[in-house]
Amino acid sequence: MRMQRLPALLIVTLLPLAAQATKPEVLRRIDATKGIYEEMALKIWSYAEVGYKETRSSALLQEQLRREGFRIEAGVAGMPTAFVAAHGSGRPVIAILGEYDALPGVSQEAVPEKKERPGASAGHACGHHLFGAASLQAAAAVREWMIATGQRGTIRYYGTPAEEGGSGKVYMVRAGLFNDVDITLHWHPSDRNGIQMASSLANKSAKFRFRGVAAHAAGSPDRGRSALDGVEAMNHMVNLMREHVPDSTRIHYVITRGGEAPNVVPAFAEVYYYARSPGREVLAEIWDRLENAARGAALGTGTKVEWEVTGGVYELLPNEVLGRLMHDNLSAIGGVKYDEAEKAFALKIAKTVFGKPPAPEAAAIVPTFVANPPREGGGSTDVGDVSWVVPTVGLRAATWAPGTPAHSWQAVACGGTTLGLKGMNVAAKTLAATAIDLFTRPETVAKARAELEKRRGPDFKYTALVGDRPPALNYRD
Repeated sequence: MRMQRLPALLIVTLLPLAAQATKPEVLRRIDATKGIYEEMALKIWSYAEVGYKETRSSALLQEQLRREGFRIEAGVAGMPTAFVAAHGSGRPVIAILGEYDALPGVSQEAVPEKKERPGASAGHACGHHLFGAASLQAAAAVREWMIATGQRGTIRYYGTPAEEGGSGKVYMVRAGLFNDVDITLHWHPSDRNGIQMASSLANKSAKFRFRGVAAHAAGSPDRGRSALDGVEAMNHMVNLMREHVPDSTRIHYVITRGGEAPNVVPAFAEVYYYARSPGREVLAEIWDRLENAARGAALGTGTKVEWEVTGGVYELLPNEVLGRLMHDNLSAIGGVKYDEAEKAFALKIAKTVFGKPPAPEAAAIVPTFVANPPREGGGSTDVGDVSWVVPTVGLRAATWAPGTPAHSWQAVACGGTTLGLKGMNVAAKTLAATAIDLFTRPETVAKARAELEKRRGPDFKYTALVGDRPPALNYRD
């Protein structure tokens, strides 16, 4: 189900927009030039680079943006794979976010049965290869529309690394890279189509490192102090704590180092924690208790502990003004229509999904806009930080077979086929159409800003949950 491509430069030069370009003409151009961006998305899918290691993916996106005529500032906010691309000048400044990091441990070929891809240890189980490419396609289409119509203002593409636990956008917000932005647009791969009006969970993460004393585990165990005992004692206390936190709290961990041999008392052990809550104030209280559990575990096992905060993100702050505008555009564009081969692929994928019936078909759009929908799931995103400093809105587009969960091998498989590429096309069109509306409707931009200021309150001051630490460029090591 992979598609034949045409050379990027050929397509770009063959299809200039008319001087009086309309939104439908822009959308037709997106269809006509989609081969460029589909090829790019599949290349990034094959690279499968994890957070802050997305060297080839970032370079590929920057190369295409230069080809499209954007100015680029690379390596921003202390992150080598982060960048900002811009066209135009003055206000309004409309930003479109792009992501491109993969997840470790989910290597998968583009087939409907579990099959690891040779030579790959990671995979795009959250579809960020599609995210980065579709957002670029939208930004490029808006740029051409601005040139054709003489529209004033600035369109920016933000290349944002390490969304999966590395909090890349947080450092960009902290560095002031969004200070002059009027509106931010984003999207995310999914198994359905709709506007993302529900909030997300605030999230904080850290690696807790215990240090003990090595000794022979049989010959002289009394001479040793097990760092692994410290990790296990902390985990036990945190698991007891689960009974005494709000139901919406999420706490998860993996032991990343547990020792090298059973007959050697481990001198070093490490556990990697995430904690989440609908509000960052409650999260702060829960995090204090995690740190106390670590201290108590070290005290009780005769070990020492230190920790490194590797990420921290705000909950999303929805914007109803922007949500209604984007919903109108998504509804007009429509969802994904599968051909017979794609239907067969999707059915095979659906049969492998555990514990959840299929969602509505990929062609469907949620028909009624809901300003405050109930929360579904418990995910987190560094878009949350952006949404507290700039009016922000996003959509979800059906890039995976209905019923497919994120962070699964099934999502990796779908993302490497035309199922993912068709959903990406819906996203690119919706982003471009919404951006064009915002350039031509200053009153909507003003209303969105007023809503943001009302929702966050008069005393809001942004403070990053990661504190003043530099980006954790090696958090995936």
